[in-house]
Amino acid sequence: MSDLSPDARRLREILRYLEAQDADNQTLLTYLELQRAAVLKALAEAEGGEPSRPEAERQGQAGEKPPSRPSGAVIPTAPRDPRRPGKPYKLERRKTPDGPVPTAVHTADCHMSGELTHAVNAMEARLALTDSGLPACSFCRPDLELGIDAG
Repeated sequence: MSDLSPDARRLREILRYLEAQDADNQTLLTYLELQRAAVLKALAEAEGGEPSRPEAERQGQAGEKPPSRPSGAVIPTAPRDPRRPGKPYKLERRKTPDGPVPTAVHTADCHMSGELTHAVNAMEARLALTDSGLPACSFCRPDLELGIDAG
């Protein structure tokens, strides 16, 4: 990659960004592996038996955790929806004397949000709905799209 800037400050910033992206992807990968294991267990119970032989071999004979990807591995992502370039969710904010305060989570293409919004990725939207307790828009329902029952 000879196109990189020789400026050390910029290179450190690029490295910081790449490391943050790697950490986000590792978190997502771990979550997906746990969800996959739960679905396989539920499927085996629903079918009244053990996982199929190839599935048991893929999981490991002794019930060991499947090997994780190396830290430099590229994690495939789903193709982006052309109607939603960039970040697929947004936080609606309300002006207060202390500054903008998040009030709801929307999908990026929702027209029910106010004028003051902030684009966020799926992980940030999920955290806003679960940890921060922000309500999901009842029109676009980002909670259903994210697989969260925000009730």
